[in-house]
Amino acid sequence: MTPSPILKVLSSIQRNGVRALLMGGQACVLYGGAEFSRDTDLVIVSDAANLDRLRAAVFDLDAHPIAVPPFEQRFLDEGLAIHFRCRAAGVEGMRLDVMSRIRGLPDFEQLWLRRTTIDTGEQSIEVLSLPDLVTAKKTQRDKDWPMITRLVEAHWTQTNRPASDAAIDFWLRELRTPAYLTEVAREAPASCRRLAEQRPLLLTALNGDEAALTRLLREEEDREREADRQYWAPLRRRLEALRREHHDRL
Repeated sequence: MTPSPILKVLSSIQRNGVRALLMGGQACVLYGGAEFSRDTDLVIVSDAANLDRLRAAVFDLDAHPIAVPPFEQRFLDEGLAIHFRCRAAGVEGMRLDVMSRIRGLPDFEQLWLRRTTIDTGEQSIEVLSLPDLVTAKKTQRDKDWPMITRLVEAHWTQTNRPASDAAIDFWLRELRTPAYLTEVAREAPASCRRLAEQRPLLLTALNGDEAALTRLLREEEDREREADRQYWAPLRRRLEALRREHHDRL
């Protein structure tokens, strides 16, 4: 269940009309892949009007940027995240992280068209679609890969059978559990062969060689981690430069 402070943060975002999609740990909670997260991570439209609406929301939350970068559109457009800490009653200490660009994902308008609306019983929340959330989680961080596994496993176990073609394709693209991936490959061999052009290890899943599949999944993860490191390397250098500039001004 989403804790009430998170709902208060999201209510402020919605009330002020911010065009945003929930991602990160809280999105994982809603999809059944995590038990708890205290941060609120959003992908937003980075334009002047939407950022004005976001300013109104962070004012309501008495939220202030943490260190660098400062809250400016140019930094969002570069791919950096803006981090806020909330101080308003009921959300004290809550962290709000905002981005407008995510490695491997299209622009916000496409993400919005693919979004999921989840009703918590208290309010409806616009969330990054599950496939997009999985892509966003393909980072160099150790904690994200078990989360991907749980997210896709949860979808696999909770989906009614017979499954749709879209669900089967999602599992073949993203399952990281050798036994489950092998099972789906055997149940949908034509789809497996078709998608093997994009994910070659599916042929190994179709052959039922789980030991080899485990090795190939690890190699796939290593490639994604390295791609994420290369993506963030110039952004990290940018952050370090901003930190030095900030320190020199103090």
